[in-house]
Amino acid sequence: MANFPANPQVHEYSLSMGKSGILLFFFLLFSGLAFGQQKQLSTSSKKAAELYNKADEYVRARNFPKAIETLNDAKKKDTAFGEAYLKLAGMYKVLGDRKQSYENYKSGLRLIAFTPALMQEYYAFADLSLSLGQYGLAKTNFEKFLQASAKSTKAANYAQAQLKNIAFAETAMRNPVSFAPQRLTAPFNTFALQYFPALTANQQHILFTARMGNKPENDENLFVSARREEGWTEPVSISPNINTRYNEGTGSISGDGKTLVFASCDRPDSFGNCDLYISYRTGEKWSKPVNLGETVNGKGWDSQPCLSADGRTMYFSSIRAGGQGREDIWVTTLQEDDTWSKPENLGPNVNTTGNENSPFIHSSGSTLYFASDGQVGLGGTDIFKVTTDATGKWLQPENLGYPLNTYENENSIFITTDNKTGYYSRQQTNQQGPNTIELYQFEVPAAWKSREESTFAQGRVFDAKTKKPLGATVQLYDVSADKLVQQVKSDAVSGDYTTVLTEGKQYALYVSAPKYLLKSLSFDYLTRKDFNPVTLDVYLEPITSGAAIVLNNLFFPTGKFNLESKSKTELNKLIQFLSLNKQVKIEISGHTDDVGEQAANVTLSKKRAQSVLEYLNQHGIARDRIVAAGYGESKPVTKNDSEENRQLNRRIELKII
Repeated sequence: MANFPANPQVHEYSLSMGKSGILLFFFLLFSGLAFGQQKQLSTSSKKAAELYNKADEYVRARNFPKAIETLNDAKKKDTAFGEAYLKLAGMYKVLGDRKQSYENYKSGLRLIAFTPALMQEYYAFADLSLSLGQYGLAKTNFEKFLQASAKSTKAANYAQAQLKNIAFAETAMRNPVSFAPQRLTAPFNTFALQYFPALTANQQHILFTARMGNKPENDENLFVSARREEGWTEPVSISPNINTRYNEGTGSISGDGKTLVFASCDRPDSFGNCDLYISYRTGEKWSKPVNLGETVNGKGWDSQPCLSADGRTMYFSSIRAGGQGREDIWVTTLQEDDTWSKPENLGPNVNTTGNENSPFIHSSGSTLYFASDGQVGLGGTDIFKVTTDATGKWLQPENLGYPLNTYENENSIFITTDNKTGYYSRQQTNQQGPNTIELYQFEVPAAWKSREESTFAQGRVFDAKTKKPLGATVQLYDVSADKLVQQVKSDAVSGDYTTVLTEGKQYALYVSAPKYLLKSLSFDYLTRKDFNPVTLDVYLEPITSGAAIVLNNLFFPTGKFNLESKSKTELNKLIQFLSLNKQVKIEISGHTDDVGEQAANVTLSKKRAQSVLEYLNQHGIARDRIVAAGYGESKPVTKNDSEENRQLNRRIELKII
């Protein structure tokens, strides 16, 4: 699979040495530096030697085709003329003809006995062999290079690293992962190049980058397709506000499909040559993109962003000072004042002295996938996964193995929220024309899955009185940690929202809007076996006398009235609500099921309500704004005919008075 940076400008730069670079290489090659101290040519044919030297003159005259023709003539005069093959190999390498370069290196080095004078040729051929998946030849020639060279040079360190990669590759290929990718059929893969797929949490929309051709003038744009009962719709430009005459590279979309970040190059408002931009969707319209600013964007290349499920954390690849190597992965978060934090480097466990790019954070937030050529792999860039420990520190990355990773460069992977389906892009080598890059999907092998499985809750937010859609804030808290883990907005036009839920956690979900009563919901996935998506519409009550809600995230030990510590999240949300609505007075009422004596139930319910009152009062809410009441079993919301219904009747309510 080809390496396709987010922008053609970078792609062209990475593939080409430029005119001055080619001339410099040829000067070094034909000045004799490429053969170190070797003075004597191996041929006994004077005519072959004359042609070999004549090629130097053509290079100095910049007539490279004639130089190649002359060296081929020298080979014909003496088919065992090793130096002619090697010089041809070097020329073809610079001109980008890897096949001819490989064949000439292979023949030339076979004809000349080992000598330290050829250490540069051993190095070049070993590297070329590795790039073509010829691990045996790569190993042999890296070993010859190390035998001929000083052991502490940068090149020697590189050779040692590649020998580790070769050993890893040989083991990985003997133990392949069960991986059966399927090419996406129509309406996909209609462009010359399409890559970096990303889906919403409910898997109803897919976003990808595409180019009409391989030429520099074929710029990148973002396309989207929607899933319908009859299948995927024809991919269309995401928006005229997004796709422009400039290059719109890798894009990432939040789980709810309402926040988009993407890379774009050389725009008038850019801080570097490639910057990151953000846009928001309301209804069906995307806002005009905004540059994320010089706090996030550096003076060089910033690209390949990936958003967390709630769109408030962003991982991206960047070439900037302060990292571990050239391309590193960085992370930034959206702060309470709606500004993005200064990016932090993911550190030496993830980033190396090589290149790390194409980050993808799973919806669960627990597993990061990325591409690297600095970790031990099969050659080129491989795809890895990494998780964090209990303190948030990144652990040692795991190579996803063969055959996903090969000797070529692998980039971009996406795994759905439920951990079942993966998407990626793969280069197709065409003998009769330019290569293509196409989209594939696959069943995710167990070893590749995110550490935690996720599902999602989605629905719409309405005004309880008018039944009109509302734009509201939807917050998801981990109640055990009293930590905000996600925050999204419901759409102001449609009222729809989506939030991701991850196994092993107990959640409090809060929906709020100015002038409305806070809505409290609870999701317990600590031991839940049913992990299907949840559809839940929310109706917010305007703040008027008599409006009431159930406080679903207040917890008491059985038969007792002292608040459990995990109630803190709900209590603090109440304090926040009452602080924002200082004119509001409330009744906190306790209710029980019908188990036990009626009088005891009334007492217990009153004491529970009083515990809530005391906490609010101790944290700054005036006592004269709160009334505590206990109704025992007298006001059930359903029949006490099952444990599930009795649990619904055991509750604390808040009512506006």
